[in-house]
Amino acid sequence: MPGIDETLTFVPLSIAVLTVSDTRSLDEDKSGSTLAERLAKAGHRLGDRAIVQDDVDVIRAKVKGWIADPAIDVIITTGGTGFTGRDVTPEAVEPLFEKRMDGFSAVFHRISYDKIGTSTIQSRATAGVANATFIFVLPGSPGACKDAWDGILLTQLDYRYRPCNFVEIMPRLDEHLKRGTLKG
Repeated sequence: MPGIDETLTFVPLSIAVLTVSDTRSLDEDKSGSTLAERLAKAGHRLGDRAIVQDDVDVIRAKVKGWIADPAIDVIITTGGTGFTGRDVTPEAVEPLFEKRMDGFSAVFHRISYDKIGTSTIQSRATAGVANATFIFVLPGSPGACKDAWDGILLTQLDYRYRPCNFVEIMPRLDEHLKRGTLKG
């Protein structure tokens, strides 16, 4: 049965939160605040937080900087996942993925469907891994951030969650870089 194994010790992660918006300031950033509050309540550290414009190069530069930072374990973006001309977060972030996490989008949409019905198809939520850093790209609404955190990330970013979680595999995410080239 899935759940928390209380015999294990919680492992706090350093999580960076990026809000993608042309119109919000840090004071008005409800989605970023929702994520920051939830991750802190869970016992994690807010490694960094920023707001950037809906611009592929600006988004990509910020995410690349966090990917390269060994102090950041997880990146969560919020905003820019729709279909309008300014929604470019997936285009900015997905090329950085070494591996895609297709199951994240599927589970996110399943959770979202229960709340907003077929309107969930208007989101291009996505996730992946780059340089041993988990990256989650969420819609810009506080509700979507709550759904993703409460329904997926809260447990998957908790080392105690069984039968498995992201934290326990983190030390092996870059093992392909450590063993060198395989000869065929």
